[in-house]
Amino acid sequence: MQLLRGVAFGAALGAALTVGATDLAFAADFAPYYTTPEPLSAYSWAGPYLGATIGYEWGKVDNSPTRPSGIAGGVEGGYNWQNGAFVFGAETDIDLSGADDTLSPFEFSNPWFGTLRGRAGVTINNVLVFGTAGLAYGDLRADTFSLTESHTTLGWAAGGGVEVGFTPHWSAKAEWLYLDLSDHTFSMTGAENGLAANLLRMGVNYRF
Repeated sequence: MQLLRGVAFGAALGAALTVGATDLAFAADFAPYYTTPEPLSAYSWAGPYLGATIGYEWGKVDNSPTRPSGIAGGVEGGYNWQNGAFVFGAETDIDLSGADDTLSPFEFSNPWFGTLRGRAGVTINNVLVFGTAGLAYGDLRADTFSLTESHTTLGWAAGGGVEVGFTPHWSAKAEWLYLDLSDHTFSMTGAENGLAANLLRMGVNYRF
């Protein structure tokens, strides 16, 4: 009798252990599965890009009271290198401008200009804060009594801005540039005339 009780107790204990192990395995199958999310990739500014700009130009002609102003817009292109949070490169642009002003009997205008500049800045992921400086060139034109005199001159440009990437390839920027086109002798005015101008513009770029 005592032997039978021992056998029964052992069988019951074995069954209980089997049921417990099965329950644990079943619970493990339905336990939540957690993974560590992959870190987001840093935004890349490196490589070539092309874009377009539109803005407003206003300035002053040397040795003249005229102050040409008007809408300006054009195309630009450049190349960026990136080292960690630092971005540096070169950019060029060519723009048409409606900046002009008339003070009888002369009208001065800046029909077009371009720049070739170095650019360097610091990034916070998809935001680039940059400064820029380099060569400027453009046309200063004088008109009076149906006569026109035009000179293309060299100078310099400097400024800065902010560019924001909103897709891996597309970005938008806001930029200020100061342009200084050197003086040139105008026979029409009998003076050395040049142009100093500010330019505020917006732009979009596509990086390849």
